[in-house]
Amino acid sequence: METIIRCAQTEDITRLELFLEEAGLSKDGVQASIDYFLVMENHAEEMKATLGIEPLGKVGLLRSLAIRPSLTEKDLFLLFEQIFILARDRQLTTLYLASNKKSSLEIFRLIGFTEEIIENLPAELFQSEHVKHILTVDNSFFLKISI
Repeated sequence: METIIRCAQTEDITRLELFLEEAGLSKDGVQASIDYFLVMENHAEEMKATLGIEPLGKVGLLRSLAIRPSLTEKDLFLLFEQIFILARDRQLTTLYLASNKKSSLEIFRLIGFTEEIIENLPAELFQSEHVKHILTVDNSFFLKISI
């Protein structure tokens, strides 16, 4: 079945928040940055994945990556390709992501991300409540990609 990737709209907020809750992710900030979210769905409008950006000046923090188990590697790469296009369209220069799952490191490296030490993160990132929380989590790390 064919997949559609599109920008989220205001009417998607409730569905998107439910999808994130099902995935065990925070829905905080979704409404404020809905224009920076992508949804991936099938033709029956069933959500397969989502990925958003929390814009912070000229940089963005990737947020809320939630995927269904049926999502393929190709789908994941397409989702990231589209989020990079969205970020460029919004004049962002660099995207960051934070995680504490070392098992995800290799897939992000394949996409083009490199590790970034906390001391080198731009000041704008520290304005994010999400980043402040990540810094309290054991084994957390940051990755970046210039777009």
